[in-house]
Amino acid sequence: MLPDHFLRQILDNLTTAVLLLDDGLRVNYMNPAAEILLEVSGQRVTGQRLDTLFSDSAESLQSLHDTVANGHPFTKREAQLNLPNGQTLVADYSVTPVSALESSWVLLELLPRDRLLRITKEEAQLAKQEVTRVLVRGLAHEIKNPLGGIRGAAQLLARELPDDELQDYTDVIIQEADRLRNLVDRMLGPYQPPQLSCINIHEITEHVCSLVEAETQGDLQILRDYDPSIPDLMVDREQLIQAVLNIVRNAMQALLAAPGTPNGQITLRTRTLRQFTIGPKRHRLICRLEITDNGPGIAPGIIDSIFYPMVSGRAEGTGLGLSITQNIITRHHGLIECESVPGRTVFTLFLPLETTPGEDE
Repeated sequence: MLPDHFLRQILDNLTTAVLLLDDGLRVNYMNPAAEILLEVSGQRVTGQRLDTLFSDSAESLQSLHDTVANGHPFTKREAQLNLPNGQTLVADYSVTPVSALESSWVLLELLPRDRLLRITKEEAQLAKQEVTRVLVRGLAHEIKNPLGGIRGAAQLLARELPDDELQDYTDVIIQEADRLRNLVDRMLGPYQPPQLSCINIHEITEHVCSLVEAETQGDLQILRDYDPSIPDLMVDREQLIQAVLNIVRNAMQALLAAPGTPNGQITLRTRTLRQFTIGPKRHRLICRLEITDNGPGIAPGIIDSIFYPMVSGRAEGTGLGLSITQNIITRHHGLIECESVPGRTVFTLFLPLETTPGEDE
């Protein structure tokens, strides 16, 4: 028989969250993995009821009571657990009755699904980004080649025209060819690879806020919620300013154009995340920048394609801002996500703090 302290050490070193509850569904023990998952201290919650740690459906709570009364184990998949801090945790959990020391106990094992679901979603998003980049580059090549021929032919034609007034027509051809070429260049994003320098994320956000505040002249409220302990990043300052400005300016335009949101607010929030996965790589430390507005939200019909070129929710929009932003964040080995419902739209930028972005890919 293994000694009790060794069995306790095994539980403490499991990566699976484990809780031991008494017959009143009060916490008797939770391992460090459970403390990290539920963001609580095991010592502080010992003796408290399970529903003070998270809440689930009434049916699941009844199933827990049935486990105590009848000794029937059960498993629930992808349960949405509401934590006291307001966050929602998606997890699978298994409930097993245990009889020991002349008492009835309940063993609760929690396996978070958020990470797996998010990684799957991110991999699909990154794959779509790569497909989009390939399509845009191929399209740009096919457009710019004949444009050069059209422009050159118009210039030669202008030299041969007998009447200078006729050159107005060739000037139109040249100007429109240049305009289309510039549009294609904007679709491709920045030409140069990132010119890296060590900079604090809040220097970027404050510069963007000052630009937007100057444009709105107090018509919008811009809030800051910063984590001052975030280390500096190795980024291209100008490119990152452009990426953040595109998002904030979109929020500004949506708020100013929406008659139902007189108290428009844009909130910039920064935090650090540890052990965060972007695509196939796990990063030790990540800077997360959230840009939230209380505008009307993004139309459901375009929410899944807003990062594609030429997709815009505004009639006068070019549909290039978010595409360029995504291109810049990808060059910095980061990730951009968006969630939107009426009254709350959140763009989240994830930027690695410990890695160096590479050359243009």
